[in-house]
Amino acid sequence: MPIKLQTINLESGYDKKPVLRGVSIEAKEGEIVSIIGPNGSGKSTTLKTIFGLLKATKGTIIFNNKEIQNRNPALNVKEGIGFIPQGSRVFTELSVLENLELGAYLIPDGNVVQNRLNNVFEMFPILMERRLQNAGSLSGGEKQMLSLGRALMSNPQLLLLDEPSLGLSPGLVKRTLQKIKEINEKLGTTVLLVEQKVNEALNISDRTFILRLGEVVFQGTKEEIISNDKIKEAYLT
Repeated sequence: MPIKLQTINLESGYDKKPVLRGVSIEAKEGEIVSIIGPNGSGKSTTLKTIFGLLKATKGTIIFNNKEIQNRNPALNVKEGIGFIPQGSRVFTELSVLENLELGAYLIPDGNVVQNRLNNVFEMFPILMERRLQNAGSLSGGEKQMLSLGRALMSNPQLLLLDEPSLGLSPGLVKRTLQKIKEINEKLGTTVLLVEQKVNEALNISDRTFILRLGEVVFQGTKEEIISNDKIKEAYLT
């Protein structure tokens, strides 16, 4: 499979505080790749830098064989990158339908927008039922479904997900990650997933990168990770 996304020796941080110290990861087309590691290891910073919300001070980001480091996030969306930040962020004063339509703001063709709405409602029937409700009235799990649906309205080739399980009950965590797997399988969307629920992330991922203090300390499949006693003890217990 061709490589969809690659970072090479990526460095980034906040103001003058460095966080990423030469992060090199890759995701092949159609893969789910997860990033795990302790708090403060640079997981969210990696996604924000790829999407253009943080400046890459060094290194290279390649998407579809094109360098994109420090590219405007709006252009990244237009070129096929979707990003869902932590916290099931929705526009609470708008309806579910209006939230979804905002996800298609770059699409001028109303028929295309309607087709994508139909696809989202097919994948998330609860959003169809709630389409006229204010998004602020939804449960935590429903807001996460809405965040996923809104991102899918732009038909992304690459979906960046930052801790989609945050604040959800164990049952909803499992359901949310199953939906991510379904999106990957049905739509062929490449997924780069940051997740604190390590075992759940491993279960749906093709490969996983482990970060510590802004550096990749291990990468491999679920089997390679759980068969490494030192890695298993440090990150899976």
